[in-house]
Amino acid sequence: MANYAGVDWAADKHDVLVANEAGEELLAVTFAHDEHGLRALCRALVRHKVLLVAIERPDGLLVERLLDAGLRVLALHPNQVAACRARFRVSGGKSDRFDAFVLCELARTDHHRFRVLEPDSDQTKALQALTRAREDLVHARVALSNQLRAELERFWPGPIGLFSDLDSPISLAFLARYPSPADARALGPKRLAAFLASQHYSGGQKPEQLLVKLRKAPEGRVGEQEHAARRALVGALVAALTPIVAQIKALDRRIATALREHPDGEIFRSLFKDSQTTAAILLAEIGDCRGRYPHRDALAGDAGQAAVAIESGRRKTASFRWGCNKRLRAAFCTLADSTRHWHPWAQARYQAAIARGHDHPRALRTLGRAWCRIVWRCWHDRVPYDPARHRGLQQHITVVIPTTSGPVVDHAATERMAAGLPTAVTASTDNIEVTATQ
Repeated sequence: MANYAGVDWAADKHDVLVANEAGEELLAVTFAHDEHGLRALCRALVRHKVLLVAIERPDGLLVERLLDAGLRVLALHPNQVAACRARFRVSGGKSDRFDAFVLCELARTDHHRFRVLEPDSDQTKALQALTRAREDLVHARVALSNQLRAELERFWPGPIGLFSDLDSPISLAFLARYPSPADARALGPKRLAAFLASQHYSGGQKPEQLLVKLRKAPEGRVGEQEHAARRALVGALVAALTPIVAQIKALDRRIATALREHPDGEIFRSLFKDSQTTAAILLAEIGDCRGRYPHRDALAGDAGQAAVAIESGRRKTASFRWGCNKRLRAAFCTLADSTRHWHPWAQARYQAAIARGHDHPRALRTLGRAWCRIVWRCWHDRVPYDPARHRGLQQHITVVIPTTSGPVVDHAATERMAAGLPTAVTASTDNIEVTATQ
């Protein structure tokens, strides 16, 4: 007789309930979140010969320990668990022990409705750790950059538009040397030229032009003490931003290396001209377990590119999908937004969505769903994206010349159309193999 378990995890403890096929409780206990507690938890589940363990998260230390113990895990979304509480308690009460009971019942009675968690390879987990750490650092960089911008706007807005980005290395180096108007008052063309040379400036503007832009900005009227305080604040923000910017660049290099060395790396690199980071995010979030997305619509739904259908009587609408992998959704939207500028098929898809009255974000999701079909096919077949096998693209880049005897394909012009694609390809209209729907 098979047994089932529900684990309600927390930061300090984990409530566990084990039941048999008839729903009879076999074990109800709480384990501490420490090495001894996790070992005891896994031993208890193995001793009771638990077939499935239901838990409200797909990753983390506890999930890794359960998988390492040879247990099969059902990772349930918290919304699914919340919707099922009313099946067992109409009073609306909630407790950790009760949540463990609900999870156990879902594993016992509804396990056929959920997919068993299949972990990714070590390479994919490493890439996921790198991309998610980079995302956190980018959020920190943006927050500090906004603070720095707000501080400069209060008493010295000149450096804000001096270089391309306020958080660029050259801009931070300039503010570290000249954190206030008083520090930059003696700055002349020669000194600025030496500074630009030391920073390998390639913006194309002469020192005189940059000085005019700097002097043109208004200066705040602040007292001596306030000026000293704001000067110190600018220096502190610059000192905090500089190592974050450097670490993001270092992570970019590590991510690019990890992507090149990954067995599926070439599949996702083939979708972009030069964006290694977004390709790595796609690979890290999709993973390398083909059973996770058995069909293309599963990927489109998890990536938030497919709308949610709402039907009631004669009313039928499609709404935004909130429950999805937010990182994967952002990556597919980035893919759609970048390809609409240079990919003929993507341009046509995007423009058709705009013509139907979609706004920019919805048009990107429409194009993103079309890309989901292609990405899923390439990922499932373990082959890079090949424009020559994409019939929808070939229809846009094939140049046909009308003649008296009928249309004739201009192969030279078609090859020139295909020259800007990420993979060099000679297009052909004869027996083009289709690996994804248009």
